[in-house]
Amino acid sequence: MKIKGTVIYQDLGTGFWGIEGDNGEEWRPINLPENLKVSGKKVTLEVEEVEEGFSMFMWGKPIRIKK
Repeated sequence: MKIKGTVIYQDLGTGFWGIEGDNGEEWRPINLPENLKVSGKKVTLEVEEVEEGFSMFMWGKPIRIKK
């Protein structure tokens, strides 16, 4: 699936990177490349949803970036 949104840093718990979608959805990439870890950066990505099992993060859907 293709998503469009803005990269953000969430300073909750240990902190993590997320993407706030242009459509209001929230995603939590498990493999966000270093060059995209810029708060406020606009992105369009090809992703797939992943099953994560137990997670301490209670924000966003976990996704894997394909390109």
